[in-house]
Amino acid sequence: MRHRVRAGFAGDSGAVVYSAGLVSRVFGAYVSRVLLAVADRGGLAPAARATRLIFLVSGIGMAAWAPMVPYAKARLGLDDAALGLVLLAFGGGSMLAMPLVGWLTQRYGNRRVIVVGGVLLCVALPGLALAARAVALATILFCFGMALGAVDVAMNAHAVDVERRAGRPMMSGFHGLFSVGGLSGALGMSALLALGLPLVAAAVLVAVLLAAVVVAQWSNLLDEVDATAARAKAFAMPRGIVLVLGLLCFISFLAEGAMLDWSAVFLREFRGFDAATAGIGYAGFSVAMALVRLVGDRVVSRIGPVLTVRLGAGVAATGFLLAAFVAWPPAALVGFVLVGLGAANIVPVMFGAAGRLPGASPGVSLATVTMLGYAGLLSGPALIGFLAQASSLPVAFAAVAGLLVLTAASARWVRA
Repeated sequence: MRHRVRAGFAGDSGAVVYSAGLVSRVFGAYVSRVLLAVADRGGLAPAARATRLIFLVSGIGMAAWAPMVPYAKARLGLDDAALGLVLLAFGGGSMLAMPLVGWLTQRYGNRRVIVVGGVLLCVALPGLALAARAVALATILFCFGMALGAVDVAMNAHAVDVERRAGRPMMSGFHGLFSVGGLSGALGMSALLALGLPLVAAAVLVAVLLAAVVVAQWSNLLDEVDATAARAKAFAMPRGIVLVLGLLCFISFLAEGAMLDWSAVFLREFRGFDAATAGIGYAGFSVAMALVRLVGDRVVSRIGPVLTVRLGAGVAATGFLLAAFVAWPPAALVGFVLVGLGAANIVPVMFGAAGRLPGASPGVSLATVTMLGYAGLLSGPALIGFLAQASSLPVAFAAVAGLLVLTAASARWVRA
């Protein structure tokens, strides 16, 4: 779910702060309309509000780690290769947890998994600032990834349940809060560190605040366990429409990973940006994605999920092609914004479709689809690197555009 905000904040901090201010103004209006609603159809206001807050907490918690990475590298004396190996523990923990969490959510309910996973996430965050050895950091990062993966699956399953009861699209709005959390988490932690707060103290402060939000939402989260689903298998090899949705999520997450890890490199090496400003491409992508997700539910309600995916994938593919083949530097920035605008609602729609599959547990279906999506986020940038080495980075971006065209052509599968 997913932006890990690493490369995007390595560039022009002024542009990022301005962009974050724009998000904050739009987000404030959104909060005043939905988070502070007194009533909602079917009495779902507390559950909907709790779901939004959990998505926000998850985004903040994940992104708060990004500004801590340089501190960990310096503290432990790691070179780039060693740091890369340590960082693999995060994705490994998330992917290992997801199949198990699908079973836990159907056996014990989403509420218990969300709260327990959220608290463990908050406990692990200060540990990342305290680890004194590479092995210890990798171990804590693995646990951090497991907790985040658990919350990820459970909160999406809970969101599907809330959306189903409300009888209207809500998933894009939930994911919009995750994107806002990603932006504000990285900027907030960076601001605390810039003000001179020690790393451990900043991590503890963020962790305590997030844990307080998670625990406070216990009574507002839905607490129902499907007796039939509770007897289902913990995990089954993906097949049928679950496999199709998972592969489409793989493509969408791969596109996000391309922006995360390669946008700054592309701007620096192919469009003449310097190192100080190359990060503005990912910032534009992130802000565009967050803003569109906040209004995405209305878009899905008006044009339907199939057309939303079809148009979104087409716009994102156009953005990659524009950036790759139009040599004018501003065209690359416009292209990256188009990728954010187009890709914003693809994953929320896919997750919603997976959670509504007839005869299947939402937790298990979402665990499978999420795991395949994370595989795209983690392995995609490496695949792009191999393709770029064999040809060029613009050609690799064009290949991602081709995969997004395939996603547009397969949009009919989200009717589930």
